[in-house]
Amino acid sequence: MDLTSTLKSSIDKLNEQFPGKIADIYQSSGDTFVRVDADTIVDISRYLKEELRFVYLSDVFGTDRYQSDDRFEVVYNLISLRDRDRLFVKVWLNEESPEVDSVTSVWKAANWFEREVYDMFGIRFRNHPDHRRIYMPEDYSYYPLRKEFPLLGIPGSIELPSTTPESE
Repeated sequence: MDLTSTLKSSIDKLNEQFPGKIADIYQSSGDTFVRVDADTIVDISRYLKEELRFVYLSDVFGTDRYQSDDRFEVVYNLISLRDRDRLFVKVWLNEESPEVDSVTSVWKAANWFEREVYDMFGIRFRNHPDHRRIYMPEDYSYYPLRKEFPLLGIPGSIELPSTTPESE
């Protein structure tokens, strides 16, 4: 792996602090990814922020891997402003109950990011301070970014505004 010395040091410290909880470490397109056990995401996030100085949560996003096992993925895009390093932390979640603890206690910025992931993928964030949909109506029973969602949407599932101007 072609890592900066500070990023390599951070990953080594993470491995030492959480033995057996790091599922995978790899690089892709010049970025470094660390997949961790979902049940440790809050502790690992707190350690990354407080001890390793990844103070900036740039983004949280979901993906639908469309696999039979661990179908969903939540990715946390972290930046160490001090060391100018970027690290992507991932958790995999199963299809039956995609749920992970919220990291809003570590980064307040996670609030809207996690709500967006919930709204688009149906991934629930335990202990989230305001767990409700952000784009779709609260009673909408579909998740638009899941792979099985039709490209043209589900006819009649949501009332759309008229595209015809009203005549006076």
